[in-house]
Amino acid sequence: MKKTIKDIDVRGRKVIVRCDFNVPQNESGDITDDSRIIASLPTIKYLLEEGAAIVLMSHLGRPKGEADVKFSLKPVAERLSNILERKIQFINTSDVVNAGVIEVATGLKAGDIMLLENVRFRREETENQPAFSKELAQLADIFVNDAFGSAHRAHCSTTGIAEYMTAVSGFLMEKELEFL
Repeated sequence: MKKTIKDIDVRGRKVIVRCDFNVPQNESGDITDDSRIIASLPTIKYLLEEGAAIVLMSHLGRPKGEADVKFSLKPVAERLSNILERKIQFINTSDVVNAGVIEVATGLKAGDIMLLENVRFRREETENQPAFSKELAQLADIFVNDAFGSAHRAHCSTTGIAEYMTAVSGFLMEKELEFL
């Protein structure tokens, strides 16, 4: 069995988590079903309780490597902030990772949460290009894959990043693997 977040010490560390926030939305961009966000909560809450700073990442839809406001993760950041009753730092940038994102990630303290913009805004994501994987990896110390629905894809945010840092499974991934 793959190691999980219970097998490592995350206290005082920055943890980047690949979530599955590919949630359905209506014409106005309102989330119509937040069950995928809810499914990520055990991992996020555990990391908070254990004193980690958290960088979340996900995709939403198929923007084909270009920024498109209808695929922004901003509504997810707002919903997650309401559910957790805490601020989620969200930087709306089509670059996903840039100097401003790196600065915010560097300044994260235990209990802080940041959500990156849709990783599929970068064409490198679906091509699993090492340069983008390295950009993602520089944001944290540990990688947690908790996106079972995307785990079969060889993308920067699912497999590429794991080449550059310690990688473990989150609770949702662990649960799905047990079902298999």
